[in-house]
Amino acid sequence: MSYTKLNVAELVQKSEAELHELLKNKKMELFETRMKLKTMQLQDTSLVSKIRKDIARIKTAMRQKRGN
Repeated sequence: MSYTKLNVAELVQKSEAELHELLKNKKMELFETRMKLKTMQLQDTSLVSKIRKDIARIKTAMRQKRGN
């Protein structure tokens, strides 16, 4: 499984609906990654923190869209 970091500039250009969908997918990916970590099936343990940072980037882009 290869990991690519989300680009903030690309996130800001996406619509609210796209960001919502992306957030939902990342949260599901985080859940699956945590399950793999607990069952000792995960090779790259830093993947959990990378996905959490992506979720934070998405939430920040959503807040920027709202103007808060």
